[in-house]
Amino acid sequence: MTEAKLEAWLDETRSFAPSPEFAKQANAQPTIYAEAEADPVSWWRRQADRLVWHKEPTNTLEWDLPFAKWFSDGTLNASVNCLDRHVANGKGDKVAYHWVGDPEQDSRTITYKELLDLVCQTANALTELGVKTGDRVAVYMPMIPEAVVTMLAIVRLGAVHSVVFAGFSADALSSRILDSDCQFVVTADGAFRRGTAAPLKPAVDEALESCPNVKAVLVVRRTGGEVKWVDGRDHWWHETIDHQSTSHTPEFFPSEHTMLIMYTSGTTAKPKGIFHTTGGYLTQVATTYNQVFDVKPDTDTCWTAADIGWITGHSYIIYGPLINGVTQVMYEGLPDSGGKDRWWKIIEKYKVTILYTAPTTIRTLMKWGSELPKGHDLTSLRLLGSVGEPINPEAWMWYRENIGGNRCPIVDTWWQTETGAILISPLPGITATKPGAAMKPLPGIGVDVVDNDGNSVGNGEGGYLVITHPWPAMTRGIYGDPERFKETYWARFPGKYFAGDGAKRDEDGDLWLLGRIDDVMNISGHRLSTTEVEHALVGHPAVAEAAVVGASDDTTGQAIVAFVTLKLTTDDQGKDQAEVIEELRQHVAKVISPIARPRQIILTPELPKTRSGKIMRRLLRDVAENRKLGDVTTLTDPTVVNMISELMDTSVTSDE
Repeated sequence: MTEAKLEAWLDETRSFAPSPEFAKQANAQPTIYAEAEADPVSWWRRQADRLVWHKEPTNTLEWDLPFAKWFSDGTLNASVNCLDRHVANGKGDKVAYHWVGDPEQDSRTITYKELLDLVCQTANALTELGVKTGDRVAVYMPMIPEAVVTMLAIVRLGAVHSVVFAGFSADALSSRILDSDCQFVVTADGAFRRGTAAPLKPAVDEALESCPNVKAVLVVRRTGGEVKWVDGRDHWWHETIDHQSTSHTPEFFPSEHTMLIMYTSGTTAKPKGIFHTTGGYLTQVATTYNQVFDVKPDTDTCWTAADIGWITGHSYIIYGPLINGVTQVMYEGLPDSGGKDRWWKIIEKYKVTILYTAPTTIRTLMKWGSELPKGHDLTSLRLLGSVGEPINPEAWMWYRENIGGNRCPIVDTWWQTETGAILISPLPGITATKPGAAMKPLPGIGVDVVDNDGNSVGNGEGGYLVITHPWPAMTRGIYGDPERFKETYWARFPGKYFAGDGAKRDEDGDLWLLGRIDDVMNISGHRLSTTEVEHALVGHPAVAEAAVVGASDDTTGQAIVAFVTLKLTTDDQGKDQAEVIEELRQHVAKVISPIARPRQIILTPELPKTRSGKIMRRLLRDVAENRKLGDVTTLTDPTVVNMISELMDTSVTSDE
């Protein structure tokens, strides 16, 4: 939503009081914000009691800006907190996951005891393959139960998982394996998309050509497709796991023991390895899942419609929900796998009570019409959530009216890979809500909106979103690069964490998130840097120069628009322009991922540059957004922008 549209909406917006269905919670916790604000460190220590500690911590926070340690003298095991505790408390027969495959006939129901048995078997198998405490293990898998099992088995051993989204290319996979020095990989032969098998193992084989340190690859048979095999390195899951004992004695690790590495885009071409440690991360994902979604473990069936390849899947498909002991739906497919009403069938069948998804998906479902959800019984739903990007008010209202039946509160959540857990969101029954607003920081979180000089802005003003004091799930840094961590997040506003997002306080002081203000694009909730896409384009032999910007998109929030100059001495000069553009789009998809494929590529003889040779991306953003052009007086040739505008008007937009 543009600034002008947001201003217009703010003039008309409706505010929804705390839902009456949640009044009991509101009455029980009227002072939760005040308690946390009075002493956030002590408040977080009380929240840590949600976990099972082998050794209770006596230290809560050690803060050496920008590096934090939470509960540092405590010891625990992440897997025990997710599984063993519930089985020991007589909850072993409770369903942990209703797994729903992409093909409609594929489904499995897995109890907490069954999940624990599988995790123990896998931990034993990984030990047999040589995985030790502190080893990094790459996980490149589809949304199947074995992915959850693998991650829990890795942390049970005190190893570190680095999950790579299965839509990423071999190049992206190899760069992540190399950066974190993973010596083991767990993958599958393939995945299903709209009922069609898509291979995964070939990407692993290609990636490992440049990763000589990988000792073993464990492969789940999902699609039954033929795969290349390297004897001694590759191992079938069923042959390695099935004969293992279901008994495994866990070790316990310090709270600050590294648990996971997740790569996210930055303003350079090199993705950042964000790493999280155990006790603080688990404390906050458990707390926020419980409070933001008001979970009732005995009656709720929760569905976080995300992929485990992203932090949302880590925090709110695996660790947060399992620590709280809830039953979940885990879905492999796309929203229209098996028909455009597939989601509504799933909610109806499994009586889903809590749905947590991205605005991009909500807008896609909107386009398919309100008649589809009306054809199914969605009355089991009691709470709706939004994640990944700012939600526009129109989508918020459609979600509330057509999916929530005007009775379900919506929690619009803001957080990042780096924050580990939700930081800004309404609390159902306690906080009022407004269509499109994230409202206020959660208890125990300090947030501000500041101007260029780091001063707080007033109500009705916008600026930069910053976090003012440490929180338990905060990243402990960029793997192997502490200086980059300081420079990226702490240098812009000394003493404050700068999230890279813009925000606005309305006249009531409530927060509206405005998206990225740097060169990181948010494409359907996936963060991609413009530099990363530019490097991929320039890596094509036909390309001389490329400039990439993010442009507004009604469905995906932002879309990638690329301006490309071809080399004069190339065979591609004689090709049809449409053919060249499609070749470049496919090249980006191969180098990074299909999600990075540009919506538009404009072939232009020149790019707008200043007299010092700097490409003026600001003007290209104006062109891509069809806005009035800003100042062009610093350009070497101001007519270049007009030429590009004309090319933009006649370009073809991909509808993929």
